[in-house]
Amino acid sequence: MTTPPYPQPGPQPMNPSDEKMWATLVHVGGVFYFLPSLIGYLVLKDRGPFVRAHTAAALNFQLTMVIASLVGTVLSIIGIGLVILLAVYVVNIVFSIIAAVKASKGEWYTYPVAISFVS
Repeated sequence: MTTPPYPQPGPQPMNPSDEKMWATLVHVGGVFYFLPSLIGYLVLKDRGPFVRAHTAAALNFQLTMVIASLVGTVLSIIGIGLVILLAVYVVNIVFSIIAAVKASKGEWYTYPVAISFVS
């Protein structure tokens, strides 16, 4: 006699302060490019609307920065790529910090330069 498997409970929603904390950490992790935002999106996307929006925005921005870095790397053969790589580095740090500050205040934020890959 076997017992039917019980359905697994879904992810529990976070309280607002936890959502703000994790959204802030995902944006700060953007300084290290896309891996923290990818992990944050995959783990936290179903835990609340605020953290989902911020992790998706961070992931979209970081993927855009990876593409820009690849373009800069290819164009470094002719010299302009070094300028592009420097600009990507500065833009990544500046916008990640701005987004982290907004998330810590509980404000919604969208990056001004990002291709929408996930929503």
